[in-house]
Amino acid sequence: MPAADDSALASFVVNIPGIADADLQPEPLDPSQIVAGEPVVTGKVLWESPDGRQIRGIWQITPGVVTDTEANELFVVVSGRATIEVEGGAVLEVGPGDACVLREGDRTQWTVHETLRKAYHISL
Repeated sequence: MPAADDSALASFVVNIPGIADADLQPEPLDPSQIVAGEPVVTGKVLWESPDGRQIRGIWQITPGVVTDTEANELFVVVSGRATIEVEGGAVLEVGPGDACVLREGDRTQWTVHETLRKAYHISL
């Protein structure tokens, strides 16, 4: 017998018409994260689980260099290009169509070469 709400476990597909030009809201960076340039971050949460531990949305950053500590995340680059350096690990070059997985706790430095827009799923 299925659980009362098994929708969080179901396979799914999301179609986001206009994802390339979706209206995004400002998400100010902590000034301590900015290494170089004047990057601006915007985003939009499209879905969040009732317990707040799963989040899906769109995120964008303009050129510059920033640091971050990651959550468990899978994202697909819609447009733009960046180099993501994982402290003590890989250097990831991402561009349109690339899927990337970041692990919770990864300390990263993002060098954004062209304004990058991604569709993401985060697990907290």
